Amino acid sequence: MIQLTADSTCDLGESIAQHNIGIMPLSVILGEKAYRDGVDIIPQDIFGYVEQTGQLPKTAAPGIADYEEFFTPYVERGDIVIHFSISSKASSAYSYAAEAARSFSGKVYVVDSKALSTGQGLLILKAADLRREGKSAEEIVEAVNALRPSVNTSFIPDRLDYLYKGGRCSRLAFYGANILKIHPLIEMDDGQLVPGKKYRGGMVRCIEQYVDDLAAKYPEYETRRCFITHSHADEEVVAAAKKKVAERFQFEEILETVAGSVITGHCGRNTLGVLFIAKKGEHA
Repeated sequence: MIQLTADSTCDLGESIAQHNIGIMPLSVILGEKAYRDGVDIIPQDIFGYVEQTGQLPKTAAPGIADYEEFFTPYVERGDIVIHFSISSKASSAYSYAAEAARSFSGKVYVVDSKALSTGQGLLILKAADLRREGKSAEEIVEAVNALRPSVNTSFIPDRLDYLYKGGRCSRLAFYGANILKIHPLIEMDDGQLVPGKKYRGGMVRCIEQYVDDLAAKYPEYETRRCFITHSHADEEVVAAAKKKVAERFQFEEILETVAGSVITGHCGRNTLGVLFIAKKGEHA
C-alpha cells in the first residue's frame, strides 16, 4: 500500500481524513512554549498572542529523529510512504525529512512541494488521484514533481501587520498599505514567496479583481479541483471569492479550507488565496 503523508502546513481540512493522509505537525512557539500545529494550538491562540504581546510566534520544523519516528510505523506495516513537505525555501522540514528517509532503504519518498498551504495540498490530492488509478510510488513522485511549476499558490492579505513584524515587508510599505488600503498579491515563484500586483480598496473588491486576474493569467487549468483557503476571513470576503471563482472558472469542486497555525502565524487574519493547478506550460 502507498501511504501519503504531509507536513501540517498542507491545510487540507476534511480531505485529510477522506484520503487517510498522515500529518506531521510543525511547531508553533509562543514565548517559551512550543505547540504542535493542528494538535494543541489553533489560529485564535495566535491572534490573541500577537494582540497581547505585539510579537509574532516562531515556527520550527520537526527534527530528523522526529521524522524517523513518524515514518517508522508505516514502513513496519509494509507501506511505501510518499511524504509532502512545505517548500524547502520556506522551511528546513524538507531537508530533515529527506535525511530521515535515508534510513528506510527506499521505502520513503520525500517530495519538496515548492509550495505551502493548499498549494502543497493540491499535489497531495493529485497523488491520491494517481494512487487510486493504480500508479506506482515512483510514477506518482515523478508526476507530482513535474507538476510543481504549474501549481498556482497565491494569496491576498488584508493587512501587512504580520508580514511587517516578520520582516517580509518594509516599514514604508506597511504604513503606506494601511493608509491607502493596499493589498499586495503574494505568490510562490520557484518555492519562495514574492510580492506581485498591488490591489487597492476593500477586501471584497480586491478579491474579485484578484480572481479576474487569475482567470486571465491561467486560461488553461485542471478542472478537477480548486481551493479557497483563508485565515478565518470575513464571511463576505469568502462569499465573494466563491461567487467569483464559480463565475470565472469551471472546477468540478471548489473546496474551502481554513489555514492552520503555522501559515496563519505568517500572514495574519483575513488573508485569502485561490489555489489550483494550471495546465502545464500555461503558467507564467
